[in-house]
Amino acid sequence: MKILCVADEKDPLVYSSHVVERYGDVDMVISAGDLPLKYYEFIVSSLNRPFYFIFGNHHVEDLPKFTKRFGLEDAYDLRFERSRMGWGVGGDFIDGLALRDPASGLLLAGLGGSMRYNHGEHQYTELEMYLRVFKLLPKLFYNRIRYGRYLDILITHAPPRGLGDREDLCHTGFKAFLWFMRKFKPRYLLHGHIHLFDLNSPRVMHYCETEIVNIFGSFLLEKD
Repeated sequence: MKILCVADEKDPLVYSSHVVERYGDVDMVISAGDLPLKYYEFIVSSLNRPFYFIFGNHHVEDLPKFTKRFGLEDAYDLRFERSRMGWGVGGDFIDGLALRDPASGLLLAGLGGSMRYNHGEHQYTELEMYLRVFKLLPKLFYNRIRYGRYLDILITHAPPRGLGDREDLCHTGFKAFLWFMRKFKPRYLLHGHIHLFDLNSPRVMHYCETEIVNIFGSFLLEKD
């Protein structure tokens, strides 16, 4: 299986008239945030593959369109309103959710946002991120009972604490993700937020049974 992963900055190899030639054989597209919706629309309309995304701490002006801030009663009403207003990007917003991709059977979950550093939108303290993790627990335990595992891929915007993060508060990772990996053992944690301007910077790290990948720009994940 091939998964095209994007985050943080548009990649000219993706945002290209040759995108189908390069990535037409991927099975899925995942974004870890900080990209405009128009970029997603281009990718989805070009590749016509399942698409899952979260928001980071930038490009959050459209975040309310994907959350229940309109007084809508349920998820169906929210999807209908997005469709009616032309807000959809042809994919699934999974920030704070866990779901199963019907085509591949992969179990996915998303936890967007960054460490709180200036009280901006979609920023969280460590405690707040733990609370977001705990809200996923019922679905994760259901996955364990139904499919024999908790999760395959956790999509985050920020990295785990001490694993590819930075010292400044904005780019500090979350300890909550370390606990998550120890407890639920996802095969992959895909994140963005940390820009890799040095092409020699390591993208891949490991923690317990999880492979951690910084998908800044774009990254082609190939899994068995």
